[in-house]
Formats: sequence, structure tokens, C-alpha cells
Amino acid sequence: QVQLVESGGGLVQAGGSLRLSCAGSGRTFSYSAMGWFRQAPGKEREFVAGISWRGSSTNYADSVKGRFTISRDNAKNTVYLQMNSLKPEDTAVYYCNPVQITSWDPLNSWGQGTQVTVSS
Repeated sequence: QVQLVESGGGLVQAGGSLRLSCAGSGRTFSYSAMGWFRQAPGKEREFVAGISWRGSSTNYADSVKGRFTISRDNAKNTVYLQMNSLKPEDTAVYYCNPVQITSWDPLNSWGQGTQVTVSS
């Protein structure tokens, strides 16, 4: 199983930006499609963005299209989520996880995530 550590969260004003990182370990990381998910208080965890193992294919939730960008550096075993034009409704704990490439469903158990708080 791929081991993952999310970082880069914090408190930011609406309209601001953050870049999240997901550092992975394990031989299979570079060959795994990866996704970012988030869970806001009182809500179910939802898919945010996904990227194929080569980085050639990406997918985004409608709510973040045009504002968030997912990328990866397989040499560093790291996946990134650049978040621009942040809104208060983006406030959530953000998680990364390997995903099934056709459905973008998560494959592993969840880590501790990283908190993103957007103030209005």
C-alpha cells in the first residue's frame, strides 16, 4: 500500500491561493493514478481532482474547475494541488489517495489530511 502524507494547508482569505502537497512512498506511487478529496464539516468526503500516473490525464469536480490545478512529480513521489481564487466553501480537510483511473474512486485508507480554511 502506498503511504501518503498531505501538507500545505492553512488559513487564507477569500481570493487567495494555496498549494497542497502529497508525498508518497512505495514503489507503486509513480504508477498510481492519484486524487485529491476533501471533507467539509458535516458533509461527506468528495472528489476534487485526479491525475493519471503519467500526468497526461486530469479530471476535476465542477466546483473547482478553472481554479484548481493538479500536477505530479514522479521523481519526487509528490502530487500537488494548486488552489487559486479560493472561496469560503473550499474550507475542508483535504486528502490525497490513489484512485481507480476509470471511476476516480479512492483505493486506500485515508491519512490525516491537511486543513484548509478560507475566511470571507
